[in-house]
Amino acid sequence: MLIAQAPGEQEDEQGRMFVGPSGRVLDELLQAAGLKRSALYLTNLVKCRLPRNRRPRLDEVQACGEHLEREIELVRPRALIPLGYHATRYVLGRAGIPAPSRREFHRACGRLIWTGTLKVLPLPHPALLLRRPELRPEVTAQYRILGTLAVDCRWYPVCPMRRAYEAGMLERRWVELYCWGNWRECRRYQMEERGEPHPDWMLPDGSLEESLRR
Repeated sequence: MLIAQAPGEQEDEQGRMFVGPSGRVLDELLQAAGLKRSALYLTNLVKCRLPRNRRPRLDEVQACGEHLEREIELVRPRALIPLGYHATRYVLGRAGIPAPSRREFHRACGRLIWTGTLKVLPLPHPALLLRRPELRPEVTAQYRILGTLAVDCRWYPVCPMRRAYEAGMLERRWVELYCWGNWRECRRYQMEERGEPHPDWMLPDGSLEESLRR
């Protein structure tokens, strides 16, 4: 589920999301990730166009929050993808996770977070590239994670992490963040792809967990 901030002028007039210039950028980013819009549910944090496209006020976010929560309940997404600072602050806040400051927001982009019930992947809004086209390589790499989230790691069926998780020896966050998440960042996956040996008790981040040793 992609959660943008609020509809723009064209989106508000047509009742559809991402129909303007930022929509073309979004389609290009999704194409680079190997996805189509049909793989995603698109919605907004604030449901009506804001005057002069200003930032949403707290009372406006709170007024629309109930509708967004109902959407999440009905769609039951594999992951929440907030686009931009305000959507990220809301999504992390609902899970009790401190949101980064506006200055530090860029550090959160492309970093997969497990809330305990859902995966969250903050991403820049596509409109950023209309203002800062030089950031396209970085933003494209961040959006490619969406394609990774769409499928599980191909090594998961034979991975010791699966056996450990199903035996109750491994916390769920490991499989959510790596095996069913951004598995391209998993050290085990990377070493398996290169044919390099690695111990069964090595965690996806490369650390060793002696309790998994048999």
